[in-house]
Order: sequence, then C-alpha cells, then structure tokens
Amino acid sequence: MSITSTERSWIPGPRALAIGVPFVFLLLFFMLPFLLVLKISFAQSSMTVPPYMPLWGMEDGKPVWLWTVQNYLTIFSDDIYLSAYINSVRVAFFTTLICLLIGYPTAWLIARAKPLARNLLLMGIVLPFWTSYLVRVYSWIGILKDQGLANSLLLYLGWIDAPLRLMQNTLGLYIGMVYSYLPYMILPLCAFLMKMDPRLPEAARDLGATPWEVFFTVTLPLSLPGITAGSLLVFIPCVGEYVIPELLGSSQDLMIGRVMWSDFFNSIDWPLAAAATCLMVALLLLPMAWFQRLQSRGGMAL
Repeated sequence: MSITSTERSWIPGPRALAIGVPFVFLLLFFMLPFLLVLKISFAQSSMTVPPYMPLWGMEDGKPVWLWTVQNYLTIFSDDIYLSAYINSVRVAFFTTLICLLIGYPTAWLIARAKPLARNLLLMGIVLPFWTSYLVRVYSWIGILKDQGLANSLLLYLGWIDAPLRLMQNTLGLYIGMVYSYLPYMILPLCAFLMKMDPRLPEAARDLGATPWEVFFTVTLPLSLPGITAGSLLVFIPCVGEYVIPELLGSSQDLMIGRVMWSDFFNSIDWPLAAAATCLMVALLLLPMAWFQRLQSRGGMAL
C-alpha cells in the first residue's frame, strides 16, 4: 500500500516531533495549570471544598458573573505583599551577584583545565544534584546550627569563644541560596567559555594587551550570553524560593514564597494566593522578556 503525497504531508517529520513533544509537555504541565491558577485568582474565597466560588452562576435562570479583582487590589494595598516582593527581588539579585562572582572564576578555571581534570571538576559540580534538594538544604542545619560542624570547628581552633549565629538570619539565608543555585551559574558559563576560540585572547596578548585588558575586551564580552543565561537560571527560581528561607532564614527575611504558602495552607485563601502567584510570574517575565529582546536585536548571539 503506497502513501500518497497528501497523506505524507500529514506525517510529522523529525523537526516537528522535536518541537511538538516539549510543546505538548509544556502545554499540559505548565500552561494548563497556570491557567487554572489564573482562574482561581479572580474567584471569591469560600469555606467550601475547593475553598473558592465559581466565576459564574445562575440566578433566576440567567447567568451571573461572580468573578472579582479584589484579590489583586488586596495585594497592591497590603504592605506585607509589597515588602515580600521587594525582599524576594533583593535576595534574588544579591544571590545572583554572589553566584556570578564565585561562579565566573570557577567556570573559567574549569574551562581552561585539561580534559580529564575538567570532567572531574564538572562531575563535582553536578554530583550534588544526585541527592534530594531538601536533604541538601537540611544538611546545612547540621553545619550552621550553634552546636553544628562550623561552630565546633571554630571553637576547637580557638578562633571564637562562643558559638556564632550562622542560621535563622540573613547570613544563613544567603549561604543556603548561593550553595543551592551556584551550579546553575557555573554550568552555562562553562559551556560558553569552553566554546570560546582560544586564539582570540592569544591574539590580544600578541598585540600587547595586558591580562586585564584581554579579560575586559575579549573574554568578558564573548561570555556575556553565558552570564545572562546563568543569571536568569539563578534569579528566576530564587524569587519564589520557599524551602531555604523557611529553614535557614529568619522572620525578617519574608519572601513571597512564604507568603503564598501561608495563604494556601494556613489561611486557606486560595484566590489571594493564586493572585500573588500570577503577579510573581508576571514579575519573572520581565527579565525573560528583556533577554529575548536582546536576542532579537542581535546583541547576544546564543
């Protein structure tokens, strides 16, 4: 039985399959759940199961719209949400900056290492991902608590006379955030630095450029796409982080993830929590849109 040209046109090719499979995955497991959350954000809270009212109902045989924007107005008028958003962006920004300051020289050393050493170093970066994220964060409690490994070592060496407060404060929060998200900065930078043509820095040195001039005029500009990709991979999940602020941070480090958790599970106010979630997604779309704009202008060629 032969296949006609019309039937052959309906058979997806390799490119269509490569694009279609992740598209269907994102549609089912990202877009549809997000649309459900968006719908809940316009609903009214209720003491029913589920704890929100439908967006429309029937009254005297006529459809009546019950949706509201009060949840969004509450968020914009409540200082708790405003401070939580600002603090989340601040923590995410400084975490990204610290990861960049640590990750860039680390990635540069890995990219310049010999193949065997490079593979071992990359394995060391990826190895923590083989264990549970929650277990890795919990392990820092044993290291940073008052009788933990860090304080015990410092007391043994005689460098301190009393245990230091290393967790349940801003210091513990940043330690946990940087540790958890540093690989997301290093790996994209390694990929771009390893692809860089080594003849370009050599040519700059042959023309009389100092090492710092070579870095700022050749290496850094060529690695900007890696810096941007790594920064987005760190910044975006940091904004909505919940586990690390809850376990290692203090009550002063209120982030939007903790506020949403409280609305969902303590206050049982799903519409308000859904509205906060939608606004957080809108906030995260800004750096992504900026990155796409740079790409479309040709400022960054990935």
